[in-house]
Amino acid sequence: MPAEGPTPRYRMTFTAGPEHIDFMGHVNNAVWLQWAQEIAIAHWEAVADPTHVDAYLWVVTRHEIDYRGNISEGESVEAETRIETPPTGARFERLIDFMPAAGGRRPIVSVRSTWAMIGRDSGRLLRVPPEVVAPFLGTA
Repeated sequence: MPAEGPTPRYRMTFTAGPEHIDFMGHVNNAVWLQWAQEIAIAHWEAVADPTHVDAYLWVVTRHEIDYRGNISEGESVEAETRIETPPTGARFERLIDFMPAAGGRRPIVSVRSTWAMIGRDSGRLLRVPPEVVAPFLGTA
C-alpha cells in the first residue's frame, strides 16, 4: 500500500515460515533478497502506469545489504521501499528497510539495490523516461 510523504513509499508485511529459516534458526540471507525483490515488483505494479508495466521490465544489477538483526519462524517484518533519487540512464536505486512488525522503527535489515530498465519487446537497456519514474518520486 502506498504511503504518504515527500517520497512515495510502499509497504508490505512478510512472515517467516519454516521454509525461510536457515541452520542458525532465523531467516536465511537469500530470503531477505527474495523479499526485497517481491516488494520492489509489488511497488512497481501498484504505482506504475499499466502501459509502462506492459512495456518495461526491471533487472537487478547490484544489491548491498546491511544486517543488524534477524527474525525467527513465525515472526514478521514490515518492509518499506522507496526511490529517493532520479534515475541515471537506464538505472535507478531502490532502498528497502525491514523493521520488526512487533514494534520498533529501527531497521533490522536494509537493502540498497540498483535496478536497470529493459524494453519488454527488445530485451535491451533503455533510458528511464521521466514519466515512468515520476510517480515513484512524487512528481507525477
